[in-house]
Amino acid sequence: MSDSVTGTEAAEEAAAVEEGAAVEEAAAAEEAAAGEEGAADAGGDPTAPAPLEVPRTPTGNAEVDAALERLGDADHLTTDGHLQVYEDVHGRLRDALTALDARPGPPAPHLS
Repeated sequence: MSDSVTGTEAAEEAAAVEEGAAVEEAAAAEEAAAGEEGAADAGGDPTAPAPLEVPRTPTGNAEVDAALERLGDADHLTTDGHLQVYEDVHGRLRDALTALDARPGPPAPHLS
């Protein structure tokens, strides 16, 4: 076998490279169009709040699940509104953890 490339093989290889580049360009154009559609769905403002659509798996604890569901409220706020949501969720989760440490029944007597 020879390592030399014929003119026909070279032309075929160049055509394949051009076709690959065209496919990549088409994919990039589709991606850009999808991004523009998303911006149009958000009112045409690319800086508008957009949901992250992070899935939330139920934990089985109603208090924790409600706190995690509250995180979804941040999806519709600008970033300056996120702090209030995050602080609220943090407080709820802290209360749920504190409740785990509470002893059931009457409070323990205070030693003086």
